[in-house]
Amino acid sequence: MSAVLNQSAEEQPLVLCYQVNGSCPRTIHPLGVQLAIYLTCAVGMLITVLGNLFVVFAVSYFKALHTPTNFLLLSLALADMFLGLLVLPLSTVRSVESCWFFGDFLCRLHTYLDTLFCLTSIFHLCFISIDRHCAICEPLIYPSKFTVRVAFRYIVAGWGIPATYTAFFLYTDVVERGLSQWLKEMPCVGSCQLLFNKFWGWLNFPVFFFPCLIMMGLYVKIFIIATRQAQQINTMSKSQAGASKRERKAAKTLGIAVGIYLLCWLPFTIDTLVDSLINFITPPLVFDIFIWFAYFNSACNPIIYVFSYRWFRKALKLILSRDVFSPRTPTIDLYQE
Repeated sequence: MSAVLNQSAEEQPLVLCYQVNGSCPRTIHPLGVQLAIYLTCAVGMLITVLGNLFVVFAVSYFKALHTPTNFLLLSLALADMFLGLLVLPLSTVRSVESCWFFGDFLCRLHTYLDTLFCLTSIFHLCFISIDRHCAICEPLIYPSKFTVRVAFRYIVAGWGIPATYTAFFLYTDVVERGLSQWLKEMPCVGSCQLLFNKFWGWLNFPVFFFPCLIMMGLYVKIFIIATRQAQQINTMSKSQAGASKRERKAAKTLGIAVGIYLLCWLPFTIDTLVDSLINFITPPLVFDIFIWFAYFNSACNPIIYVFSYRWFRKALKLILSRDVFSPRTPTIDLYQE
């Protein structure tokens, strides 16, 4: 009897993504597990999209929030919101079904948008840290040095550089022609891992890591200067003290955002680098966990703002109330105690 059972187990056909030669094997989860994963991902996408939508609407709607720093926050929120809208739905299906069912065109576009929004986030965080460094360390020249026009230049660079960089590697044949010795063939049909090569792993590591080093260096200096200013704050007038307190609060909040960004993205970035050295042997499940841990960062910033910014909580209450339709609401001073 046991021999018959063993024989039937051995003869059980392997489930594939496609019924073609070289197809990827498909991992079949129990229905309850599938539903639980889909529900969890759906909740994560909802938090990401709605949370960042609130940031975009608040900064756009309330005139008191039309500052250079907040325009950078708005642009960062747009990148995170578009990640939740355009990238995470297909990533959810790929992770749960362990197959890519949407064709080569959408695979390339999905990879492009994924990389674009993630790189845009880190560029914006780096620019925001520069803004905070100038506000804390050079408060007298900050209003004239970091204007709205300068902020928009940073925004254009924050979107333009990642868009050009990603398009160069995904939509040109430079990698295939010039770096063939670094490439690894796609493991099977039904996978969407276009960047499956050693060169990409080595190149992405400094692209993510060096801006993080810049941010950490700037925030160490900001912390030292802010501590010194806190000791002198009693000698300031009430208005000066309030302004200084707001600047230090903003620097602290954005420092927390950078710290969470590092926690979310470093596992994936380091794994991408190390995996290229060990012939890409990271199990798909582990790789998916690292990816989703990185995606989770896009849902974090609005949550940080809720707990850190009083103006964001006031804006949120007004948006969710009938007062948002009042003609006076856009001109409310959200910074007033």
